[in-house]
Amino acid sequence: MKYKPITQQPAFDENPFVEKAIEDIKIIQKTTRIRPKNGNEIHYIVDPGTGEVEGHTAFMKFVEVDEQQFAKIYVSQFAAFWELTKPAIRVFGYIITRLKPKQDFLYFDMEDCLKHTGYSQANHILTGLSCLVECGIIARSNKTYKYFINPLVVFNGDRVSFAKTYIKKKKQGITDELAKGQLALFGGESDGIPESKEEVLARKAAEQKARDMENGFTPITEEELAKIEIRKVLPSEVARNRKSKA
Repeated sequence: MKYKPITQQPAFDENPFVEKAIEDIKIIQKTTRIRPKNGNEIHYIVDPGTGEVEGHTAFMKFVEVDEQQFAKIYVSQFAAFWELTKPAIRVFGYIITRLKPKQDFLYFDMEDCLKHTGYSQANHILTGLSCLVECGIIARSNKTYKYFINPLVVFNGDRVSFAKTYIKKKKQGITDELAKGQLALFGGESDGIPESKEEVLARKAAEQKARDMENGFTPITEEELAKIEIRKVLPSEVARNRKSKA
């Protein structure tokens, strides 16, 4: 593998691996039943009429783990480790110790990494980081002390829970942006100018439209908005209308 300085590796605002990870994470439901080795400890369910055994009890086993020291490396992505250099393996060992539960990033500390790996010079660490980036295990962020991890390769915690949280936040972000766009079309109060009564009604209609979009209703289009006429009705016009009806 040709060496490329870590500073020349692309940097990202968000984790570049997450979208692919969400697509590839397969969600299944699994139940583990623990049965005692001693058959006498099993409670049988007996039909009082026939005396036949219809079933027996089973016990669920709950296992406690220390999440601060727990990380999963996934076999399906193990090929990513084949071309790792010795410095990259040592740096990866340090990265595992820094992973926090349910997070797709880590804060990198050069001094801590030097102590963990046993290196005395930072160039070994930088070489290892670059190799990990090339192999798709981590990615640079736009901050020098922050790196993204690939959840398909290694993760601390439940990836299913992480995926659901990510999708929920993304949907919420899209809804917020759509709401802002609707308010902009109606000329909301974001510019600091006091709203008229008609503008308040228009803003509330936009907010309701955003809620309808979140609940699955069809949003209003720009063409439909163009057909909506919002104007101020003068008192004299109201008086004329009343006289004509009288």
